[in-house]
This record gives sequence, structure tokens and C-alpha cells, in this order.
Amino acid sequence: MGESLKVGIGIVGVGVISGQYFTSLTRLDNISLIAVADLDLEQAKQVAAEQGCAALTVEEMMSDPRIEMILNLTTPQAHAEILRRAVASGKHVFTEKPLALSTAEISDVLQAARAAKIAVGCAPDTVLGTGIQTARDAIDKKLIGEVIGASAFWSAPGHELWHPAPAFYYQPGAGPLFDMGPYYLTALVTLLGPVEAVSGSATRSNRARTIATGPQANQEIDVEVDTHINAILFHASGISSTVTMSFEIWSASAPLIEVFGTKGTLAVPDPNQFSEGVKIKLPGESQWTVLAPTAGYISAGRGYGLAEMAESIAHNRTPRACGDLGFHVLEIMESILTAASTRTVVKINSTVARMQMVELSEVVS
Repeated sequence: MGESLKVGIGIVGVGVISGQYFTSLTRLDNISLIAVADLDLEQAKQVAAEQGCAALTVEEMMSDPRIEMILNLTTPQAHAEILRRAVASGKHVFTEKPLALSTAEISDVLQAARAAKIAVGCAPDTVLGTGIQTARDAIDKKLIGEVIGASAFWSAPGHELWHPAPAFYYQPGAGPLFDMGPYYLTALVTLLGPVEAVSGSATRSNRARTIATGPQANQEIDVEVDTHINAILFHASGISSTVTMSFEIWSASAPLIEVFGTKGTLAVPDPNQFSEGVKIKLPGESQWTVLAPTAGYISAGRGYGLAEMAESIAHNRTPRACGDLGFHVLEIMESILTAASTRTVVKINSTVARMQMVELSEVVS
């Protein structure tokens, strides 16, 4: 990134996901970690010692002039509050997904950020890696002809089987749709463009959810969200895609994302990862061919969206993993649940420009 100045950041929330961000920060030379904060102050102090930074309260972080950008890694229930406080403090903010629990609690914050020229970004930034970006390049080059449709599928029996504190996955703002849906929906919007309407169905089983590991092992979890979601997305381009997200499936052989074209099929890699290979299969071919990476950040990891946002601010452009994209995905998820409960097709009011493709690069620029 040449002579790019380092942007001072503060991280709010040092739970499980923060470790992946810390790993990436050492490779992102336009980011400087100033401080961390957490509801568990002792945990924050321990992480601060490990990372060579300060441990602050959220209040101290919001008023610290060294910190220009907040990385919000709190639980989904706190995303909107931290976003609101960061914008009110005049700090740019990049948040883990989803952007908030509902569009209603965040729309005014985004309006305030635009008015104040404060940048808002939202995970997943996995779409900036070579996996999704190479798939995007293949679609734009019409390697499979004209796209006629796509499908996305993710399933698991439930996070309680591996996560030591999984209760929040079964509360509003989580479930398979709000937890894993952002990866798949953000990928579909990146590949095929914004969505203008959705339909859907949602249900849940009555099986008990019992924590399998950690200090809460054998405790039963209350399930407050639907755990098996199906949806149809009607993209503004005229393409439709289907989506299944489930905490109810013990095993499945279905692919993650496939894009169907008039001249072939594209197998898109896991959108929860950055650099897995894209596969293509054309008529008459007996085997799938793995495409060489042609776009995206090479060997990227969580935090690349944060660095790309810092570069975007420096060059007065909109971040690729921007708040408007996060808001559009949030409205899609919210509308899928509305469509499921009302058995109607629900119009999406928001839209977002299809992001500019990331040139193949080892650095963020």
C-alpha cells in the first residue's frame, strides 16, 4: 500500500471471532491497533497484553482521539448500540454481521453517518477474497454464458454441538438465517446484484437443544427463532436465486453455491472462507475444472474489509463491504421472515450498487 498512513482502530468485543482479526492485523499495514474493550474487563486486559495495546472502556474508546475507527465484534444484540455510539462520536465503524437486529433500529444511524461523512462497513468481508471475486469475474466474462439462476445451501445440526456458549445463536438476530445467511446473501448480491423482492418459508423442530461442550455442558437452550429457512430471491437483474439455511440437517451432500448459465455451471466456494477454488463445468466435460484465481485479495482473512474501508476513506470512495450492502442484506433477511409468516412476496425497499471487482492483489489498495 505504499505510503498509506496507518488508521488507529479500537476493537469492541474480544470473543471467539476476534482471534481471526488479530491474525490478519499483522498483515494489514494501514491499520494500527490502539485499544480493545469488552464487557469482561479482565478478558480485555489479557487480550490487550497479548496484542500490545491498551484496554479501555467503551466510553474511553469513543472519546480517544487516537482511535479513528471502531471494529465492532460484539454479539448481534449490541451491534446497533455500538454503531450508534461510534457515529455519534465521529468515528468510522466496521461491524461484524449482521448490521443490526432490524432495519428499523439502524436506518437513522446510516443516515446520520452519511450526513457526517462517516464511513460504515459491515462483514462479511469474505467476498473480497479470491473465491467470490474469481467467481464474480467468471460471471462477468460470461464463462458460463448468460446467468439464468443460482442456488445457495448451508446446513448444520446446530451450533450447540461445538460452541461452548451457543445460546445467542437461538435468539432474535441469530438462527441460521441471521448467523450464516449474511455470507451467502452477500455473496449472491456481489455475484448477481441487488434483490428487489423475496418469498420464503420458515419452521423449527421441537427437538431439545443441549450444549455439548464447555462449562455449560448439558444445559438446555431455549429456541426463540426459526431454524429451517427456505427463500427465493428476485434480483433486480431478472435472475432468481434460491436459498436454504438450516440448523436442522444432520448431513447433506448439496453444494454451497452454484450459478447456472446458458453455457455451463459455476460452483462457488464457501462464502465463509476467502480463498477456496472456483469450479466450472461446461457441456461435454466429464470433470469440473478449477479456475485459477483472477480477482480478489490473495490469502485474505477477516479484517481485510476493515483495511479496504480505511483505504476507501483515504481515497474518498465507498467501501466495498459498505454499510449500505449490510443494510440491504439485513432487509433481505428480515423480509424473508416476513414473507414466511405472511405467505406473500415481500418487496425490498433498499438497494445497493454492485460492488466494484477487486483486482487480483496481495495487498489492500
